[in-house]
Amino acid sequence: ADGAPGSLLATAGAMRAAGLLLAWALLHPAASQQCHPASPGGVLRFTDRHAEIRVPALHRVPSSLDPLYGLVRRCLDLIQQNPLPTELLRTALNDPGSVRTSQVVQYELGYVVCAAVALLFTVAVPVAGMCFCYCRSRRRCGGRLRAHRRSLGCRRRCLLACLSFTSLIILISVTCAFVTSQRVKGQMEPGLGAVPSTLRTLRQHLANVPQGVQMVVDKFEVPRKQIISDLGGECRAGQRPELPPGMHEVLTGRRCLAGLSRSVGLSIHSQLKTMTYEALADLQDRAGDLQTSLHHLQILDRTSRALAAARAELEPALRERRRRVVALLDDPRCTSCASVLGRAQSLELGADYGKVPSVEKVLKALAGLPRSDFAEMIRQGNGTFNAIPELAVERMAQVIQDLRDDLARTAEKVQSIADGFPLPDYTRPASEALLKAEDRSQPYLREAERFERYRWIAGTVLCSIILLILACNVTGMALGAYGLSKREDPSDYECRGEAGAKFLLVGVGLAFLFSWLLILLVFATFLVGGNIQTLVCRNWVNQEIYKFIDTPGNLPPSMNLTRQLNLRRDSNLSSAYRECKSGAGLWEVLQLDRSYDLDEHLKTPKYTADFQKRLGDFTANLGDVRLLRSEGRQDLETFARSGVDEVDYGRFQEEMKNPVVQTSLPGLARNLEGLQKMQRNSTVAGRLAAEARALWQMQNSTVQSQEALVAKLGESVQFLSRLAPHLKERVKRTLATTASVEARLPVQAQQILRQELGCFTRKELRYFTQYLNWVGQTLREDVASCQPLATALDNGRVILCDRIADPWNAFWFSLGCCTFFLIPSIIFAVRLTKHFRPIRNRLM
Repeated sequence: ADGAPGSLLATAGAMRAAGLLLAWALLHPAASQQCHPASPGGVLRFTDRHAEIRVPALHRVPSSLDPLYGLVRRCLDLIQQNPLPTELLRTALNDPGSVRTSQVVQYELGYVVCAAVALLFTVAVPVAGMCFCYCRSRRRCGGRLRAHRRSLGCRRRCLLACLSFTSLIILISVTCAFVTSQRVKGQMEPGLGAVPSTLRTLRQHLANVPQGVQMVVDKFEVPRKQIISDLGGECRAGQRPELPPGMHEVLTGRRCLAGLSRSVGLSIHSQLKTMTYEALADLQDRAGDLQTSLHHLQILDRTSRALAAARAELEPALRERRRRVVALLDDPRCTSCASVLGRAQSLELGADYGKVPSVEKVLKALAGLPRSDFAEMIRQGNGTFNAIPELAVERMAQVIQDLRDDLARTAEKVQSIADGFPLPDYTRPASEALLKAEDRSQPYLREAERFERYRWIAGTVLCSIILLILACNVTGMALGAYGLSKREDPSDYECRGEAGAKFLLVGVGLAFLFSWLLILLVFATFLVGGNIQTLVCRNWVNQEIYKFIDTPGNLPPSMNLTRQLNLRRDSNLSSAYRECKSGAGLWEVLQLDRSYDLDEHLKTPKYTADFQKRLGDFTANLGDVRLLRSEGRQDLETFARSGVDEVDYGRFQEEMKNPVVQTSLPGLARNLEGLQKMQRNSTVAGRLAAEARALWQMQNSTVQSQEALVAKLGESVQFLSRLAPHLKERVKRTLATTASVEARLPVQAQQILRQELGCFTRKELRYFTQYLNWVGQTLREDVASCQPLATALDNGRVILCDRIADPWNAFWFSLGCCTFFLIPSIIFAVRLTKHFRPIRNRLM
């Protein structure tokens, strides 16, 4: 019993860790364990590496020549007003020998009229040229004026203005012809080269479908790596939170980037730590109450016995001392002693601790307690509870490995998407048709390139001749005008004026000589370019060509595009083009869903069933924590039944209210010392001094020690009196709390385990869903997209119509303007030459 205070201190020190854990739990409340919504970090990113083969879309580029292009198209619309000749084309494609010339002439009537005009021009202008040469040899055309009149100056200026204006128009037209010819040359080569390259790109796009499908399937590595990371992540260095001294290292909270098992363990620990630490703290308090109560009961028993024994020893001495003091004060020789006599007579013992209740029965009931080491018990409970995260890692190691194996098997299932993808079987006919079209187009493209080269050479030469004619006109007008300004007499000869007239006649001769070549080139390019615009481009824009192709019977069986492109039976080129242009995939255009249900192959449960079932079936006992062993429970129950609460501590408190001696010994001693000074009898004075010293000695040696025992007894009585009324209730509550916590820990730990696994399952299923949705969208819209086919058709229209046909038609239109304006140029030049030569007869 004497070592009880030291044992209490040891217990308090040993259980300090539990207090620190409880304080940390209060300062760091657990975060909510509800499943959080998917954060941006939970969205998978898939790199678009599978659709590198694309057909870049071409568009009409605005040009300064657009007004000229528009004017030419309007002119062609006037020349050819007939719609697409469906019947004529059907006959020409299916039975070329039955095509009648009258049908062609009827459709090409506008071009026939233009051909007649061109033929008339080709014949008439050279004939007129020969007539002019004959007249010129007879000195009838281009000679000199016979008489001078006042109106000649006005006529000459008018002819100069008309020839200048005509030359300006020809210059503008030939400039446009040069520009458009060069533009045709610049667009023809890349345009013709784009045909085989586009066909080749389309074939590569179709041939790349299996590779693209495989690349898409290989992207399963993205969710697989993310799920493996979630299954087995570890805390990174520097991310463990600061913990109080004495706390188990595993209590790392949620700031660690933990894997599934550690995250589950941390969640269980975080959510149950407050309840567990409160139970441990309560158990610590009851263990302290047991230790402290036993200590104070022992003090109570020893002190009450010691006070009773001291009272028995003090009683005879106090009685003898009272007799002696009363006798002395009653002595007649004692001066003024009667005032103190009554106080001396009341000198007797006060409190009698022999009358207080005995606590021997309680001590006997508590003998040998505590039989269990509560400090070690609480430390082990803390350690077991704090080891839950590590225990979760250990218990879930096998299921984590099984989940990794499930992911490997899931990857094999995903591979079946690529293995069973049927699109190559459907695209093979289209690839063969594209290859055939590429091979057959090569000779025509080479012929078109050769014809364009000849056209450019002829156009450049003839445009240069037109420039030469313009140069002759300009030179002739300049020299003739200069010669007239230097001539003083109209009949005088002036070499500069004569030279100007000759230059004009050279230009006239060149115009007569090459005009028929010009008109032939104009008509040839006009016939080709005009028909391309009116027959092809105009009907391509309004999609009349697609309607013609879609109409059954228009194309011969060898040109059946629906069969060659392997379109579905109820589809046609127009609908396929519209679907492809809107972004549809070959999957939709070919309606492969009828033979291969992609949605069925991309259902999430097909790939996640094993993964989900394994997580759903997993159970592990992670909350089996013993807070109070049976011997500790028996100690507390014995403590509650020991009768500590049955002792009458009020009797102790009432007895402690009485002093050890009824009369204060120090006060009586001071009274005797005061009387000593008043005595005239030295003997009495000496006896008073001796009695005062005896009282002080009794006070200091005996009474004070008893008063110290009474104070010590009072502390124990105060503690026990406060504890006793609530002892049984507190012990009962502690036992119930520990039992409840021990029973609830496994149940709640299992609930939290199920909750965490459910959250994890939903999170990982979102990864699967994201991937499978991306696979479906990519296979339908990107890897197996038919948009390149629509883009290729649009590019063909842009190249043929916008980049080649428009400048081609602008070229013949500009060159035609030059050709037709040569006629007024010839007339004005011939008439102007007379004004540059001297007048034969001067009229006064």
